[in-house]
Amino acid sequence: MDNVLDLKVVKLFVDTCHQSWLKGWNERNGGNMSYRMKEEEVAQIRHLFDFSGEWRPIGLTVENLAGEFFTVTGSGKYYKNVLREPENNICIVQIDEKGENYKIVWGLCEGGVPTSEFPTHLLNHSIKKEKTNGAYRVIMHAHPANTIALTFLLPLEDKVFTREIWEMITECPIVFPAGIGVVPWMVCGSSDIAYATGEKIKQFDAVIWSHHGIFCCGQDFDVAFGLMDTIEKSAEILIKVMSCGGKKQFITREQILALAEPYNVPIDPGMLD
Repeated sequence: MDNVLDLKVVKLFVDTCHQSWLKGWNERNGGNMSYRMKEEEVAQIRHLFDFSGEWRPIGLTVENLAGEFFTVTGSGKYYKNVLREPENNICIVQIDEKGENYKIVWGLCEGGVPTSEFPTHLLNHSIKKEKTNGAYRVIMHAHPANTIALTFLLPLEDKVFTREIWEMITECPIVFPAGIGVVPWMVCGSSDIAYATGEKIKQFDAVIWSHHGIFCCGQDFDVAFGLMDTIEKSAEILIKVMSCGGKKQFITREQILALAEPYNVPIDPGMLD
């Protein structure tokens, strides 16, 4: 392979950024995404990497990610430009053998660093890698408007958001049977939001950042993107229902739990208490 951009997974990364932009989730330089690359993917393009760059501190230690490679969006970069100039807006980074530092080995050709949320991404990649035996590889953060609006209207509690959003579309409990986590407002890019999200991500695949956006993860781009898309569509329906005077009927607790067996999903009854 003669070009990093010819690698299928890099194409998927670029396309997912573009689809997120088209959804209106990533205004200006808002949002970020990362992908933990597979060994066979790295092997196909490793000869195109530049390993001469400096190591930079992550700010935390992620031992189980040592030596791994990540494709990630750049800090201050606009999603609308990723499709047109991917080599200037995304990068591939390597984690050192202690899990304490990273270096850029491809991309950001006009300068720059990975997203300011990169430590948050890595901490949560580390947790999900352990929790899923390495299955989860994608983390994306964006600013879907309806979901953010709900953080000004609903109590900032996991069970409240889960129940309300589950009720709006029958498929929601099937798509995210564990529910949704919620964290209070925190400074973006801070260690506080990284660790708070990390605690929630142990239980959930989606965490709502109050007055800010959503943080989603999954096995691949379709799963992570689809999770965010489903939550945002349900949030839009809920906003419309609330705007029209509120619910006149709803999906009951028993009906939600009845979805578990036919679809073979572990819907958490505790989220309905």
